[in-house]
Amino acid sequence: MTSTLTALELAECFRDGALSPVDAATDALEAIERVDGEINAFCRLDRDATLRSARDSEARYRRGEPLSPIDGVPASIKDIFYTRGVPTLRGSRLLADKPGAEDPDSWPDDAPVTSAVHEAGCVVIGKTTTPEFAWKGVTDNTLTGITRNPHDPALTPGGSSGGGAAAVAAGLGQLALGTDGGGSVRIPAAFCGIVALKPTYGVIPMFPSSPFGTLAHAGPMTRTVADTAVFMDALLRPDPRDWSAVPARATTPGPGGYLAAATEGIRGDSPLEGLRVAYSPTLGFGTNHHDVEREVARSVAILESLGARVDTVDPGITDPVDAFHVLWFAGLAAVLAPHGPDAIDRVDPSMREALERYRDFSAADYLDAVAVRMALGARMADFHQRYDILITPTTPIPAFEVGSDVPRGWHNPDWTSWTPYTYPFNMTQQPALSIPCGATDAGLPVGIQVVGARFSDQLVVRVGAALEAALGRVVPTPRVHAGDPGSVER
Repeated sequence: MTSTLTALELAECFRDGALSPVDAATDALEAIERVDGEINAFCRLDRDATLRSARDSEARYRRGEPLSPIDGVPASIKDIFYTRGVPTLRGSRLLADKPGAEDPDSWPDDAPVTSAVHEAGCVVIGKTTTPEFAWKGVTDNTLTGITRNPHDPALTPGGSSGGGAAAVAAGLGQLALGTDGGGSVRIPAAFCGIVALKPTYGVIPMFPSSPFGTLAHAGPMTRTVADTAVFMDALLRPDPRDWSAVPARATTPGPGGYLAAATEGIRGDSPLEGLRVAYSPTLGFGTNHHDVEREVARSVAILESLGARVDTVDPGITDPVDAFHVLWFAGLAAVLAPHGPDAIDRVDPSMREALERYRDFSAADYLDAVAVRMALGARMADFHQRYDILITPTTPIPAFEVGSDVPRGWHNPDWTSWTPYTYPFNMTQQPALSIPCGATDAGLPVGIQVVGARFSDQLVVRVGAALEAALGRVVPTPRVHAGDPGSVER
């Protein structure tokens, strides 16, 4: 069974002939049929197209001509990214109910990341679930229902890239593409016990432009830092449709790309010798579950053993949530505007309630929020003159029950109230990596976040790889997993 192999391990098996891409694709499709009913990670499959792609990859390996180091590896794509000939409904009935929504000819374009996945030879096994228009930190909507956490299906996988994270964690493909506008690859990575990178803004081109503007990033989700690195190498494809994109070379200063950076992180006894690390348990304004703080602190101590110089210090910022809300909900309102004045009555009820809370922004409010964002970016740039890396928890809490945007009895109805360590770095556009660093007493994954200065993406990957190697396996196998049929406790 291929579900327990990493992307790089699987590709090595393809190269030496021990397995074929058809084997991997068939395993993934059968696993989805067997276990996805428990977690609802996928919203669209095309078995015939998947197997055609796998056979094409198999033929390339037979000729000794794979397209990339991850040719043939099963990958999923969040149902936010355009995919030629395949509906991209973004979890919304507003799109699903439009005439022609299911007509392949209505979807003539690939997003840049979709093209990159195909150009790398990856085998797309399906599209994964998202909350409506990727607007919140859990994954449910009125179109495709509730997505659940493989570690405990009563809990949320987080969001908004919860379908991709749940799929990777459950062994339903090695690679997943997600979006991150306020933590949307990192939050579910922490909740599901996988790895996810939000790269520096613009390194991965986006098209069409996100309604959330330059808060929104594309990012890879995988099971290991090395897989994230090799996936990043595949995604660095220029695309003229994104005027805000930056050259890939901005984050690849050395030879070998991201995978080489990950490899450097596990070389020698002190791979982080001399690295200046700031550890901020709360960023100065958060509050953590004690198990989360314990596991993150333990990991920080390991960084010191790898040669890093660690100071416990806050970056001296205040919570930018009010400014984030202006930027975020202005974008969300813009999403609904083309769908008519009654669109608000046909969307996710919690979205409607949130827009009622955040609907009276003026142009001056928006400009004030941009000014807050610029000041925050300047403050963090100055902070990184003294520290190469900032470490925080990814989320202050572990996964909570499905069916609500916030934990039961929570003090605030907004998803941002329990994600204080992720959205600030969308505002500053810095690279941020989440890796699993331990588990709560109840066995739920805990994530640690590695943040770098803008364009220091390879350094972030190197640090993540070093810490991952030193930690070893720290998260139990999910209760719902392709490699253990029937493992769900009922």
